[in-house]
Amino acid sequence: MIVRIMGEGQVRLADSHFAELDKLDDELLAEVRDGDADGFRRTLHALLDKVRELGEPLPDDSLEPSELILPAPGATMEEVREMLDDEGLIPSP
Repeated sequence: MIVRIMGEGQVRLADSHFAELDKLDDELLAEVRDGDADGFRRTLHALLDKVRELGEPLPDDSLEPSELILPAPGATMEEVREMLDDEGLIPSP
C-alpha cells in the first residue's frame, strides 16, 4: 500500500505491518475523542515514526496514487479529528 505523510512524501508499506499500526491508530482515536493533547501528540509521532521505519520511501519524483493519507507531524488535534472516521486514520483490512 502507498501511504503519504502530508508534507513529507510517500512510502510503500507491506500489508503485514498494518496490525501493528492499527494499535497506534486505535490509541490516537481514543486520545482525540478524550481530548488528551499530550497523548495525542505522543501517539501521532509514534504512528508516523513507525510508518517511516517500516515503509520503503518512494523517490521524490514518483507520482503514485496514495491509498492512505496521514497527517503531518505538526497537525493539530482538530485537523486530525477532521481526518478521522469511526475506525481512525487507518481502515481495517
